[in-house]
Amino acid sequence: MDTEPVDDYCHEIEAYLCRKNDGHLVRVVGPSFDLVSAWAAQGIPLKVAYRGIDRYFERYYRKGPRRRPVRIDFCEADVLDVFDEWRRALGMSSESQTPNPESRHASLPAHLERVVMRLSSARAGGALGGGCDEVIDRIARELDAARSAAGGVRGDARHALLARLADLDAELLRATRESLDETARGAIVRDAEAELAGFRAGMAPDVYARTLDTAVDRLTRERLRLPVVRFT
Repeated sequence: MDTEPVDDYCHEIEAYLCRKNDGHLVRVVGPSFDLVSAWAAQGIPLKVAYRGIDRYFERYYRKGPRRRPVRIDFCEADVLDVFDEWRRALGMSSESQTPNPESRHASLPAHLERVVMRLSSARAGGALGGGCDEVIDRIARELDAARSAAGGVRGDARHALLARLADLDAELLRATRESLDETARGAIVRDAEAELAGFRAGMAPDVYARTLDTAVDRLTRERLRLPVVRFT
């Protein structure tokens, strides 16, 4: 990455940090510039870095009233953690299975209950295309029926249920993507392409196509606040 893009990247991070600090300017210079330049060199997308900064600030706010502006150096661990999570979600690391943040510390019945609630919320919110209503209602009914038995499901029956959840998750995303109008779909694809721009040169065409498709699914889920139906 040449000098100008690195400078632009650091400027964008500095501006975002300023907004998070309620307008207080904390310059990204010296060692801080070197730190953020390393993020750029690694290909960390700006939006991924922003989510890492957000994560630090969320934890900072929970500690009580703020006393001093946050320096970008404090956010490094969170930015790298979010970047690692983003890579795993796109299949860009040695881990082939995407962790499900909703199920990591939850029982299967509790997971199903949350998914049903979030599906109902997404449907009521009106952000989804009308063609999704039937799919969401059917999935919600199936999950609601599975919830009562999920706690006692073991062995092959549990494996079959987990496989079914993965199928339903894929069906939900497919129906949602098809319901989006051309403008919304195009905006998500462009954002996904921008996220992957720093990695495209090192990917074979078929790998890039699969990774882009995964990125589009992830952004679609985030934009429309869809739950992760699968359970891992």
